[in-house]
Amino acid sequence: MLKIDLYSDPICPWCIIGTHRLDKVLRERFPGLDVDIEHRPFELHPGAPSEGFRIDEYFRRKGISDLASAFARPEAEARASGLVLNLSKQHFGYRTVHAHTLLRHARNRGTQHDLSTALMDANFHAARNISDKDVLAEIAAPHGFTAVEVQAILADPAEQAETERQTAASRAMGVRSVPTFYIGGIVMGGGSEDEIAAAIEQARR
Repeated sequence: MLKIDLYSDPICPWCIIGTHRLDKVLRERFPGLDVDIEHRPFELHPGAPSEGFRIDEYFRRKGISDLASAFARPEAEARASGLVLNLSKQHFGYRTVHAHTLLRHARNRGTQHDLSTALMDANFHAARNISDKDVLAEIAAPHGFTAVEVQAILADPAEQAETERQTAASRAMGVRSVPTFYIGGIVMGGGSEDEIAAAIEQARR
């Protein structure tokens, strides 16, 4: 079995693109390959307020006022891989510690990868607040969680502390941007479909 560790954040545009590309490469080029994909936590905005922050204001503080131009490259890259992505649909960015906590629990339920996809879909395609516990309970319901379980997990300070510990561990091991793939020991940050396929091929040797 090929182990793939995927460091990502559900609110990262390049992460939804990278995950889509990985799934596409595995489906189209390695249909019989036995793969274990484990999602590892990385927070882009650990200091974000509970209500989120406006993305346009965030970019404006960085000196970028034309969001269409800022979004042009990732949207084009997404289209090239068959993913329709309208980044202007989501007006807010959120902290994702709660989302990562649920992803950690989904690992033992065998639904982690599907839940990760659902979280990104909710953020980018439905423009939902994936830091809201009620929203998370709804998203997690088809992936092995009851609403009561979600509320209990997310109300436990020890659970959040463990997620923050693992996030810090991701940075300590050198992850500085996402997505970052560890494919059978081969490390790559993002990558095209061909580059992902080449890393998988090399890892199988």
